[in-house]
Amino acid sequence: MEQELLKLAQVSGKKNKGFVLSNISFSLPAGYIMGIAGKNGAGKTTLIDYIIHPVKQYTGSMTLLGEEIHDNPVKMRDKIGFVSDNNHFFLERSAKQNAQITGVLYDNWDMDLFFQAMDRMELSPSKVVGKMSRGEQMRFQMAYAMAHRPVLYLLDEVTAGMDPVFRIDFFRVLQQVIAEEQASVLMTSHIEEELGRKMDYIGVLENGKLISFEEQAG
Repeated sequence: MEQELLKLAQVSGKKNKGFVLSNISFSLPAGYIMGIAGKNGAGKTTLIDYIIHPVKQYTGSMTLLGEEIHDNPVKMRDKIGFVSDNNHFFLERSAKQNAQITGVLYDNWDMDLFFQAMDRMELSPSKVVGKMSRGEQMRFQMAYAMAHRPVLYLLDEVTAGMDPVFRIDFFRVLQQVIAEEQASVLMTSHIEEELGRKMDYIGVLENGKLISFEEQAG
């Protein structure tokens, strides 16, 4: 029986303008990639933010390896790798300097693994983060996430702006990572066709509701 890594049950949240997510439920086994598709404003980034934010912002339940994520958000930070435009680094410093400064936040941080991951991402650790293109910044963040060996990668619109040739390699690396570490990946994109070719599971968000959730044919 496959191990259930991430499970959401009846997750809802609202802001001043009304509900932004409504009764989101799904489970993701260990070792798989799930894509969340939807137009801009559908709630994709909000869903990622609900998982990663240290303070619970929703009703319902989110568990990672059977533990409620927001019962111990510091512990869960070690288990989750986050790649997004909303992730903040020191833009005036190099990738290596960012890793040295902030890697101490993670119990499992491995600087050697960071250098190996940067090589897989075809980026120089000496490059200043603020001088990277958008696609390069996503690749740097992926290498950074890999360096603390998370069990769950949250990737928010990471392939937008990524070189089309490297995008193929990026998905290849994702497949290698989940095979090597039995990690899972939850990634969002407004391009449903792209996800359909690469994902094990596809969910579609529309107006804050999960209107479909399907396992892709192998």
